[in-house]
Amino acid sequence: MEIKSLPIRPDTARNAVRFIFFVCGLGLASWAPVVPYVKQRLGIDDGVLGLLMLLIGGGALFIMPFSTILLNKFGTRKIIFLSGITLALILPMLLIANSIITMGITLFFFGMCMGGIEVSANAHSILIQKLFDRPILSGLHGIFSVGGLTGSLGLGLLIKLGFQATYAMLLISLLIVVIMFVMYRRLYAHDDEIRINSHHDDKKMAAGQSKWAGWFNLHVLFLGMLCFCAYLSEGSMLDWSAVFLHEEKNAPLEIAGIGYAAFSIAMATMRLFGDVLVARLDHRVVVVGGGLLAVFGLLVAVLSPSYWGALAGFILLGFGAANIVPILFSHAGNLKGVGASASIPVMSTLGHSGQLLGPALLGGVAQFYGISVSLIVVAFLMLSLSVSYWTYWKFQARR
Repeated sequence: MEIKSLPIRPDTARNAVRFIFFVCGLGLASWAPVVPYVKQRLGIDDGVLGLLMLLIGGGALFIMPFSTILLNKFGTRKIIFLSGITLALILPMLLIANSIITMGITLFFFGMCMGGIEVSANAHSILIQKLFDRPILSGLHGIFSVGGLTGSLGLGLLIKLGFQATYAMLLISLLIVVIMFVMYRRLYAHDDEIRINSHHDDKKMAAGQSKWAGWFNLHVLFLGMLCFCAYLSEGSMLDWSAVFLHEEKNAPLEIAGIGYAAFSIAMATMRLFGDVLVARLDHRVVVVGGGLLAVFGLLVAVLSPSYWGALAGFILLGFGAANIVPILFSHAGNLKGVGASASIPVMSTLGHSGQLLGPALLGGVAQFYGISVSLIVVAFLMLSLSVSYWTYWKFQARR
């Protein structure tokens, strides 16, 4: 099969999936600015709010293990579209739900939509990457980060301009619906996916692999555990960076949130240039070097006497960790004998487990030993990731 025989050009599909990653980041980040409105309307305390937020991760983790069945049956394009349209319908419900129960249900389905679109978008991206025969996933994850910044800042700006929060969210939903309908025909249909995978020697996927093949493949599980560590480092910044800056480094409370912003911008910037780095430096250099840079950044943050030094450490962490997850996803999607529709759900499930459960475990460490020790634990995990990845590829080279 020649590339020209496909009904859609690879660059057209890549541009379309860029918009899908933008929607992923936009949808997820649109929740953050409305949290105070939800808390006030429901009249709940921080403890109840924290439990409700866990339902977002719970919904994502619930759907991810079953994504293989959906992707094999309907194809990634249909799951992307269905998840995106459902997400657009659910977003306004976050501001309409008027009880703890309805809000909990809404957040659970919100998490399911985010999980569904993330898994299918990554699987479709790996399909397109096979056609280009060069890395494209880091840049796509960078677009996700851009969508996240757009969601958090854009929705807040609309509200500040005088829009009611519900109407502002409706505009976000309308944008998502438009993107989904416009981009749907520019993604590959299920039949095209089967042809592309068959052409690239993924015979088992083309013939119909076991729905749970990824969960029984040691390579997928190993890469998934590395993904767990990488996502945990991101989750630690989301949940603990502000508290660390305020309580450990005496940063004023009103600017403590700048730590996560600095980390996020550094990560987004590095991901946008990540594909070029991987092509020029080799994936092992990017992962191992990035992991070691992340370790150095965390040590700088912990040992620095001021919060400005800690901010510099967070930026180094963002630079170092940025391209690790896209590279791990690329490897998992290109393993022999296991199609992306089986491996990517495993990677997403284990990765999000790290993002969801990791910060909670770090909280237990922080309670007894302090937040600085928690960040040292993260540094140890990132060091283990670097050493394990290097050892894995040395072993693979000898086979």
